[in-house]
Amino acid sequence: MTIQANILSDQQISDDLGQLKTIAAAHMGPGAALETETVTIDGQELSVFAHVPPNLGELYTLGLEFGDKTFLVYQQERFSFAESLDLSLRMARVLKEKYEIQLGDRVAICARNSPEWCMAYMAITLIGAIAVPMNSWWKSPELKYGLSDSDTKLIFLDPARLDLVQPFLDSLDVQIVMFKPEVESAFPEFYELARSVEPLSQDERNEIEVVPEDKASIMYTSGSTGMPKGVLSTHRNIINALYTWKFVKEITEILRPELLEENPEFPPALLANVPLFHVTGSHAQFLASFIYSRKFVMMYKWDAEAALKLIEQERISVFHGVPTMAWEIMQSPNFDTTDLSSLRGVQSGGASRPPEHLNMIMQKFPDSAIPGLGYGLTETNAIGAIISGKFYASRPNSTGRPTPPVTSVKVVDDAGNTLEDGGVGEICIKGATVMKGYWNNPEATAEVIKDGWFYSGDIGMLDELGFLIILDRAKDIVIRGGENIGCAEVEYAISEHPEVSEVSVYGIPEERLGEMLCCSIMLQADSVLNSEQLTSFLSSRIAGFKIPERVFFQYEQLPRIATGKIAKKELRMKTMEFLGVEA
Repeated sequence: MTIQANILSDQQISDDLGQLKTIAAAHMGPGAALETETVTIDGQELSVFAHVPPNLGELYTLGLEFGDKTFLVYQQERFSFAESLDLSLRMARVLKEKYEIQLGDRVAICARNSPEWCMAYMAITLIGAIAVPMNSWWKSPELKYGLSDSDTKLIFLDPARLDLVQPFLDSLDVQIVMFKPEVESAFPEFYELARSVEPLSQDERNEIEVVPEDKASIMYTSGSTGMPKGVLSTHRNIINALYTWKFVKEITEILRPELLEENPEFPPALLANVPLFHVTGSHAQFLASFIYSRKFVMMYKWDAEAALKLIEQERISVFHGVPTMAWEIMQSPNFDTTDLSSLRGVQSGGASRPPEHLNMIMQKFPDSAIPGLGYGLTETNAIGAIISGKFYASRPNSTGRPTPPVTSVKVVDDAGNTLEDGGVGEICIKGATVMKGYWNNPEATAEVIKDGWFYSGDIGMLDELGFLIILDRAKDIVIRGGENIGCAEVEYAISEHPEVSEVSVYGIPEERLGEMLCCSIMLQADSVLNSEQLTSFLSSRIAGFKIPERVFFQYEQLPRIATGKIAKKELRMKTMEFLGVEA
């Protein structure tokens, strides 16, 4: 494969887009499997898929069409679709009858990826409770905040996270179920509980009546101010996100058969290499697997060598993670000797992919492994724009075109006026996948949702062919390896140190993880503080990925802009110049 062979002219792209539009119209028209209809939600008329499962419980039932096929794989554990649903229905009964979890109650999951994680999520949403996936990298203060903010009634934990919540358990009215306890535990174990009861029957499930607008999940995301905010999504939000990907996949494959993932020799299988507490892991990887009858292979932790072994052993068809992961396996000494013939896609989300990484993918991976990139946010259930194949090769600086057919994207100026193609402004997204709002935070919700449009905080433009190009972020957020880091939250933690007078946290470009977290600190007069001491101070307060990698100390005041605020852009540029980093 040569890169040049995959580049389309603007005229070819325009012609293909015209064909895609015709295909899409037929695909969502009357009587089509992915037909759309208009419904009114919170006063907004929105397009939704008409013939899709009304709730996540019905989505899980799709797995029974291929019940004996392997679904969940984790180290030596393997569960079929039927076994996974059976255990989930049993745990659903446990939650409902033993723990008295009701419709709308919050149930948290805080653990590394595992089959129990997936089945706990299924059980929670089967009975209409709200799943609260917690960031498993959080430290005790962050976990306490999340559990208190969501008013969680029960939490699924693994041993490492149990150690973190023990100090404040007495202050919370929360029950615990354990995943894989390493020693005898005072708390009940997931599988023992599930296997002690019968699964919920269909009649019992029907009595619960989970409707599309019922709340399904609260996923915490770091923002530009204060503590993380809980993104509240409904069953309809999530289901429409899943079928958006199916819609895009199907119409694209009609136009470009070389993108076809299915291969009789290699059934669909995805390597799960990102945390399930992110929308990429929970939605695009885990939940979407029910639609594609796809094997979901989980890693204990990210490791490039282990990933290559699993791709070969499990005949993985989709490698999907943050962009740095594809880069790392291409650097492996075992890359050239690994059988990658099963791969049909090398996809990424959660962060931008440098064009040089794309070039390397197209040079080193098999022709069948089509590169792809998606753009979305937790607030939009990972939906926004998507690009793959020759479109991607031809527009490597783009994150794709807005995802049809239930999502709209526009770019606006500071006054909220919609800009013509080529105008640079804030990216806004509207559609059935946009969150209900921030949990218990109507003020923050009103700041980002206006007339049904979600204001993303990302700065970009739509080019003359409708491809979205992201240029910057309006919000004070650093994205490191797919993790959103709110600079304000880190600044608050650092400012608690008695030697710190003021601080500014910012990101600079970094090849491997996308951005490196840096900070500039003004110390109190005559005080002494070094990077190691600061890291030690922060390690019990914030997750490790939020601790700055480079710290710059000074005794004079940090530079200011005209309004008196710290000149963060100036600090960022000085740091880049000092480290020899290009923009």
